[in-house]
Amino acid sequence: MTQIKSAMVSVAGLKLSEQEKYLLSTHQPIGVTLFKRNIETPEQVQALTKEIREVIGRTDVLIAVDQEGGRVCRFVPPHFDSYISQYGIGSLPKAERLRLCALQGILIADALRSLGVNVNYAPCLDIRYAETAPVLKSRCFSDDAKIVADCGRILINTYLENGIIPCMKHLPGHGRATVDPHLHLPRINQTIEELKADFLPFQVNATQCPMGMTAHIVIPSVDSELPVTQSAKGIQTLIRGIIGFDGFLLSDAIDMRALQGTLAEKTKSVLRAGCDAVCYCGGEAEELQAVLEATPVLTDDGLWRLNECLDRVNQNPKETDILDLLRAEYDRLASKARVPTDDYDAVEVLNQMKNKDK
Repeated sequence: MTQIKSAMVSVAGLKLSEQEKYLLSTHQPIGVTLFKRNIETPEQVQALTKEIREVIGRTDVLIAVDQEGGRVCRFVPPHFDSYISQYGIGSLPKAERLRLCALQGILIADALRSLGVNVNYAPCLDIRYAETAPVLKSRCFSDDAKIVADCGRILINTYLENGIIPCMKHLPGHGRATVDPHLHLPRINQTIEELKADFLPFQVNATQCPMGMTAHIVIPSVDSELPVTQSAKGIQTLIRGIIGFDGFLLSDAIDMRALQGTLAEKTKSVLRAGCDAVCYCGGEAEELQAVLEATPVLTDDGLWRLNECLDRVNQNPKETDILDLLRAEYDRLASKARVPTDDYDAVEVLNQMKNKDK
């Protein structure tokens, strides 16, 4: 029986290098996350996802992407369709926003399946506040916890029904963070009682969503030193405890500068804290090797949760012959949505992340 390592990893380009093939086949990670650097045309992505599966050689390989809508989309025009942000969806009246959630889920799921992708790191269930950092603000459905929870429920169920594993993020709630974890470590100083609204969208969807992603945030009322991603107290008290999430728990990207230490040190601390798997997004071969060499095999609990993700998703979704009609309805509703004012410069942030001396 193949032993699977507790890591979602990434690769450098449009096809696998010989070194990447060796590392993936030898170390057997859970799967691979795709980024814009891995994406050119539909045919190229199909070839890459097929190659990844063949190299790893398992039927349970996860291939994931961030396709939330709005600014956070890896598949973008001109070769792929566009989707509005969660902020835009949440700006509509109830009936229209819930219908738009369902349509967005159907259309994105169909597109991802056709490309060989089976996991979407969505929905984002963080609540928007006045102080929410720009990195997150346009990605939140609403400042109303019930609206966030309801939109999340529709998207989660739609993804599952249409062959895609959803991953809700960022547990236990990132909305009050005022700095970008790509560059700094946010601290959320509210008490557990004051954070009840932040937990609610995750609590409502805790048993329905089979996968979740952690937040790189310090909540001093639970652990004054370590971010939740690296804190056994944070994971057990908040995510597994108060929220009641027992699904597969993936760390947010360990490349982010919110976490301290080498990649190997961060990998070990994240898994020791109670995440089922670590997420590495940098795509550099030497870093990929360091992460995989530091990663143990999945625990029995982690393997059970991974199998639950695969069992819960509809492996043979019904093909629909009315996608064009659904897209037309989607476009009509989306045209009514509010467009966020978003000055977040992702390219500059990425440059700063890579510059270790800044």
